[in-house]
Amino acid sequence: MKGPSERFLLLLLAAVQFTHIMDFMIMMPLGTQLMRLWGIGPSEFSHLVSAYTVVSGLAGLAIAPFVDRYDRRRLVLLFYAGFAVATLSCALSHSVGALLLARGLCGLFGGVAGTAVMSIVGDIVPPARRGAAMGIMMTSFSAAAALGVPFGLYLAQRFQWETPFFLLAGMASVNWILLWRFLPAVRGHLDSGPPPGFGRFLRLLQNRNAAWALGFMATLVFGHFSLIPLLAPHLVNDLGMPDQRLFLVYLVGGVLTVFTGPLLGRMSDRVGPGRVYAGLVIVACAVSLGIALAPRLPVWAILTLGGSYFVFGSGRFVPAQTIQSLAVTRHDRGAFMSLSGCVRDLAAGLASSLGGWMVTKSVDGRLEHFERLGWLAVGAALLTLWIGRRVRSVE
Repeated sequence: MKGPSERFLLLLLAAVQFTHIMDFMIMMPLGTQLMRLWGIGPSEFSHLVSAYTVVSGLAGLAIAPFVDRYDRRRLVLLFYAGFAVATLSCALSHSVGALLLARGLCGLFGGVAGTAVMSIVGDIVPPARRGAAMGIMMTSFSAAAALGVPFGLYLAQRFQWETPFFLLAGMASVNWILLWRFLPAVRGHLDSGPPPGFGRFLRLLQNRNAAWALGFMATLVFGHFSLIPLLAPHLVNDLGMPDQRLFLVYLVGGVLTVFTGPLLGRMSDRVGPGRVYAGLVIVACAVSLGIALAPRLPVWAILTLGGSYFVFGSGRFVPAQTIQSLAVTRHDRGAFMSLSGCVRDLAAGLASSLGGWMVTKSVDGRLEHFERLGWLAVGAALLTLWIGRRVRSVE
């Protein structure tokens, strides 16, 4: 009997990423509500955001030497089941401490499941179509932003803040059943090449090309997450976006990137991911500064800035993921993607914590010194242009 098509598998894996990404993203627009409900400030809220990424990064580092020993299907099923349970635990948390622990568990299971998914994409899609595949996978970010986050934010405002996490736990359970039913074994990395283990992992650590690729992704994520965690409070408290219309920022930006993500992927296949990435970075820098330095604005102007940041800022990850996926062979891809998840999540956690330290909340609710985060984001983005040019394709 004929197995599922490549496109169906990509959409199924994108659905897994959708829940993983939405679980992380939904915390950020809940910032205003949670800070008001529990009487916490930007620093404490940033810790809730960064707990996910820090634990995810440490888990990726711990599993990296062993991940290429196993069928990737088994890894996804195991860790995605843990993710569903951890997300449910978020909904059952009723204190900052309990939610902090639950967010860490989500990072542990969701981060490993997410890197295993990206390893599968690299294994089943040939290099000539890799950019288009990454564009499809990136639509999970777009769908999470355009549909998941606004709907989750609506549920949180209409009912309670826990409601989106109940929804996500249910969606993850359905996705797990579909994975168990349709995802075939992914064992191509076990068929040839040197045996997996610490020896091969140590050789990967000594691979200069892999090191450049990891540094490239870490720097990109650090710059991106300099702005992201406190973006929603900044738009509401500093730029004047009405709280009840905040979901429109994610809706507009997400809808735009649903279309531009696959387009950028196909463009990367045609003209090269490096060129596409460089063009996106230049525009993203201008938009980042526009958001960070803007005074109070009308709603349409905020939506324009927010939509542009989604298209160009988040869009950078389509060619960036393509560049990274070509940096190692399939035999090392699981370990490499685990390391990538580690440095990516640690970079995001560092940026989130740094943002909470650099920005303070005034007595009238405004976020002071947010412009510093804009300059930090631009500096990191420009640095990725230099690092990215040193990553070679080995496929």
